[in-house]
Amino acid sequence: MNKITAAITGVQGWVPDYVLTNKELETMVETNDEWITSRTGIKERRILKGENQGTSVIGTGAVKGLLEKTGTDAKDIDLIICATTTPDMLFPATANVISNNVGAINAFSYDLQAACSGFLFAISTASQFIETGKYKKVIVVGADKMSSIIDYTDRQTCIIFGDGGGAVLMEPNTEGFGIIDSKLHTDGSGEQFLHMKAGGSRKPASTETLLAREHYVFQEGSQVFKFAVTNMAEVAAQIMERNNLQSEDVAWLVPHQANKRIIDATANRMGVSADKVMLNIHKYGNTTSGTIPLCLWEYESQLKKGDNLILAAFGGGFTWGSVYIKWAYDSK
Repeated sequence: MNKITAAITGVQGWVPDYVLTNKELETMVETNDEWITSRTGIKERRILKGENQGTSVIGTGAVKGLLEKTGTDAKDIDLIICATTTPDMLFPATANVISNNVGAINAFSYDLQAACSGFLFAISTASQFIETGKYKKVIVVGADKMSSIIDYTDRQTCIIFGDGGGAVLMEPNTEGFGIIDSKLHTDGSGEQFLHMKAGGSRKPASTETLLAREHYVFQEGSQVFKFAVTNMAEVAAQIMERNNLQSEDVAWLVPHQANKRIIDATANRMGVSADKVMLNIHKYGNTTSGTIPLCLWEYESQLKKGDNLILAAFGGGFTWGSVYIKWAYDSK
């Protein structure tokens, strides 16, 4: 019997309608389009507006589209994992809400939190359920409503993040396609450079924490940038070396969309040319767990069965990693 691998058999993205441009940000904080674009590569980002609109709205939109696109009955889904840093609530899990919204009544579901590396951690986790033969159909969602934890008076962070996400269907494969290898890392000492100070059990919400604006993303940009450039590029190169892949063997680099300079550094370290790099940071900014599935969704029509994809990400925690996927289907 051939080895079972976990293959992505469908992908769907979802983004809100509202577009927050660099020009509009100029009216909110001391910044300008040239400054933002030259440092990040971002021109605009999407924002989820309205009352009672959480990350589950993004995840539900992506999963409903995925089920329809792949002709999958929601009742046949065994498991839904939602990678997110911005759950609707501390509990229940946003994955539970999504499952209910789409009618996946036979699936169990849970959230996974690894900041911007969350989608990679989630598909690696999902692959284990499939490779053991336990489950046949698993959906992984990567989605975040980053606008809910961003301080729009802080020009260091508000220019970077947006809202959006995507979902993939993962199924067993015995032809050698799917997730071939993964290399994942964490380093908790990075906490001091990228975190949210209040709102957790260590520092619960209070009048003081609200007045001190401690319920927003805090980032020490220069330290995070240095660590991200080094580690995201290195882990992508390492997974290539471990699987005897040369740059010409890689069809696509699928990088987390955090910063154009970090993406360029990763591609350079791998020896991959710019035309092989999936890029949409200019349209969506950093959607945290949502960036990689959004890239796969937008570039799906260009993917061919057997293409070697290297996914790479870096996030708060610190978390970082790379996943090697052999694409399982030709787009219709």
